[in-house]
Order: sequence, then C-alpha cells, then structure tokens
Amino acid sequence: MASDGDEKKQSAGAFDVVLMHGTTSDGAGTRVLRARPGQIEAGEVRPLREGQPLAPGGEVVRLVERPEAPCLYDVKVDYQVPAGEEAAGRDAGGPPQVATPAYRESWERTFAAAPSRDLN
Repeated sequence: MASDGDEKKQSAGAFDVVLMHGTTSDGAGTRVLRARPGQIEAGEVRPLREGQPLAPGGEVVRLVERPEAPCLYDVKVDYQVPAGEEAAGRDAGGPPQVATPAYRESWERTFAAAPSRDLN
C-alpha cells in the first residue's frame, strides 16, 4: 500500500481540479470548471440520488477541498460510467425491463401452453 508521501509524488505531475462558481439553473447542482492535463472543461456536479440513472460518459467523483482556496477542489474519480458502444448493449434507450414475480405469474397464466388433451 502506498504512503501519503508516495501518493503525492505520483500525482505531482498530474492534476485534476475543479473550481466551483455557481448553482445550476434548477438549483440542484453546482456549475464547475475542471482542469486536467491538456484540457479545461465546463460542467456541473450534482449529488447522487437513489434510483436516478447515471449519464453515459459521466463520472462519480469525490471532491477534496484545498485549504488554501475555498472554491478549489481536487477530484478523485470513483467510477467512470461507460459511454458509446460499451453502454449500447446495456441501454436500449427505453425504460428498464422489470419483471416482478406477479408479472411473471400472470404471463405464465396468459401465455403458457395449454395442457394437452388426450383424445383416446
């Protein structure tokens, strides 16, 4: 396991930070500017909500506040949501297919093969 000193040495050349600069139009999130090696992006962060899907290509992140700058945070990516072809197999663009036990039972009653009749 790497010590804190080793972690700081590894990340000295690489950086991933966000600057928070206002709330979103619906008030549920915060607008940010994100800087990483070779790119600067404008976006927004929102709290995770149970039952809400994650956007393809999005990320689940932890933000660690920098003591010297109150609106500047280091970004720690916990999960990268698959995008493009990776997500295409999972998501057909519609609602999830949910089959409860009651639904399956009704399906079997409605569409099951009829019992065979012995005509002897």
